[in-house]
Amino acid sequence: MKQQLEKIIQAAFDKAIEKGDFKSQDKTQPIIEKPRQESHGDFSTNIAMVSASVQKMAPARIANILVQHIDDTHHMIAKTEIAGPGFINFYLTPDAWFSKLKNIHAQGDHYGKSNMGNNEPVLIEFVSANPTGPLHIGHGRGAAVGDSIANILSFCCYNVHREYYINDSGRQIRTLGRSVYLRYCEMMGQTIDYPEDCYQGDYIRELAEQEKDTLQDMNAEDAISSCAKNAALKILEGIDADLKKFRVTFNNWFSEQSLYDSGKIDHTLQWAREKDLAYDKEGAVWFRTQNWGDEKDRVIRKNDGLNTYFASDIAYHKDKFDRGYNRLIEVWGADHHGYIERLSAAIQSFGKQRDQFDVILVQLVNLLRNGKPVAMSTRAGKFVTLKDVVDEVGPDACRFLFLMRHHDSPLDFDLELAKKQTNDNPVYYVQYVHARISSILKKAAEIKKDISSNTLNALDTTDDLRLIKALTEFPETVCTSAMRLEPHRVAYYLTHLASLFHTYYNQNRVLSDDQSLTSARLFLIKAVQTVIRNGLTLLGVNAPESM
Repeated sequence: MKQQLEKIIQAAFDKAIEKGDFKSQDKTQPIIEKPRQESHGDFSTNIAMVSASVQKMAPARIANILVQHIDDTHHMIAKTEIAGPGFINFYLTPDAWFSKLKNIHAQGDHYGKSNMGNNEPVLIEFVSANPTGPLHIGHGRGAAVGDSIANILSFCCYNVHREYYINDSGRQIRTLGRSVYLRYCEMMGQTIDYPEDCYQGDYIRELAEQEKDTLQDMNAEDAISSCAKNAALKILEGIDADLKKFRVTFNNWFSEQSLYDSGKIDHTLQWAREKDLAYDKEGAVWFRTQNWGDEKDRVIRKNDGLNTYFASDIAYHKDKFDRGYNRLIEVWGADHHGYIERLSAAIQSFGKQRDQFDVILVQLVNLLRNGKPVAMSTRAGKFVTLKDVVDEVGPDACRFLFLMRHHDSPLDFDLELAKKQTNDNPVYYVQYVHARISSILKKAAEIKKDISSNTLNALDTTDDLRLIKALTEFPETVCTSAMRLEPHRVAYYLTHLASLFHTYYNQNRVLSDDQSLTSARLFLIKAVQTVIRNGLTLLGVNAPESM
């Protein structure tokens, strides 16, 4: 709708220039917006005001000239109105809205799709939690955000691949092995002063129990290595199972250790030296991140000869581009914000552009029960896992509530609210629209009521048109979500649409003795059901037929 109006305004501009009404040949791209007040029309543009300095003319005069030259060949404009200092307000015909309603039926599950991505290869890496313990609720929010962004980008014709980066090398894995081994030693009757820096929690004891038969004849060093390898593998299997239950799957699981085994980290360091991007200082090797705006250069190999995590990250991201991906998107915890500049500097050192790398920072989740905080302590190993939450409230409520707010804002997640079968629960509120419409359509079929677009002129109330107008906003919502990497926009849109539908249904009869009106309203609510289903699918949430 907006694009059609933009073309109409541009054509009016061209005609005004041709007739000599505008002195300058320069045109300003029209911006079409929805007015805040419904009484101000369906759409509005400030083109006259932003063109005033170019045309050397008062905005009101420009607006009058443009309105005179509007040629509405599609008969979509009922009237125009010049308001304030030069706004042009457009009031569209009901037929213009009815044509959009027909489009929803014609496109079905594809409604809202676009070719914006033009099949651009995109790699989105998310979750990537260290295999040192089960996923907690914070990881769940990152999983929901990352997976939904991948869905939305795919819907907009990006060639999206999902990847999980496994930090299976380095100090934290050795600490895991040591933690399991010490718990094993306790089981064997030894008195152990268990260090605070070791991993806590019952899962460590469970892993130690599983190792009892394999460690008996090993020395301590070999036992720790064995515990580290086996425990990381079992934890990773659990992570995979938990994510699948959360409806998250990956195209690839990428091992950090594989970078060492393949020699890619050494090759990357050699490449950096050849490009004069690495240098020696104080016995360590440094990378020139300051060349691309980082506050200082960063160490990639310490003076003890061990590589830093940054060295692995440089090799890993270089490998991503070498695999043919044109754009990298990564979902991180908000506490990693200080790492963005050094990594973006490394990516630019590859000859890539800064905008080929996006980082989405996800804030913490505050877990509540009936409004009261749930006590957790990561150090003591007492935390609520993602599996615990999904088992209690289900993946639908879990995913939708994770996506209700912008990912950069802290989120309060109330377990009891998530289980409620009332309108207080946002996911129930939205899903119930789909289920209610399914029930209405089933009843309509039973009493032989037709669904048809032949009687849409019967949709002549403000409520009818308001609902249709809301449906036409879905494609733009999806595109904006894709451009800004903000899936909460889809969740917010669905909540708003659900609110409009519930109000509509409470104030307007769908099934009545008026055959024409019934047929038209069935056509309308079926379109609502399509949009609700498409939106929920993008968020990885089911659209139930009954509730």
